[in-house]
Amino acid sequence: MQVRQILVPVDFSDSAQAALQWAAELAERYGAKLEMLHVYPVPGYVLPDGFVMASPEAHRDVDARARARLQQWLEMAGRNRTITIGCATACGQPAAEILRRADDVHADLIVMGAHGLSGLALFLMGSNTDRVVRHAKVPVLVVPRGM
Repeated sequence: MQVRQILVPVDFSDSAQAALQWAAELAERYGAKLEMLHVYPVPGYVLPDGFVMASPEAHRDVDARARARLQQWLEMAGRNRTITIGCATACGQPAAEILRRADDVHADLIVMGAHGLSGLALFLMGSNTDRVVRHAKVPVLVVPRGM
């Protein structure tokens, strides 16, 4: 199997930072392109009677802040490396958006961090990493915390 495109979902956590470092190393080793993706929830407000979506301006502000942070991470990942790195944002449910983006960019590999859900919370809610692993059409490398 040839690895030409690697997708790295990032939520700006320590776990995601470790996954990004692994992905950058793999991209350099295989001459692959790297794509970072940040998925954020639909901006809005929860009220006693329901959910109200935020204004289009608020939505653009959330997206702009995410893109600025991705740019910082891009510079960190690309430092002292000769790799091509792209960035994207998406609004929605993280696992679904990660899987959609993997298809869109024809990812050969998804590299993502393991997260802190455990016990009853993991049993009741599952995790985005678990959902991606179960439904991805390509291999998923899960980087444990502290790597």
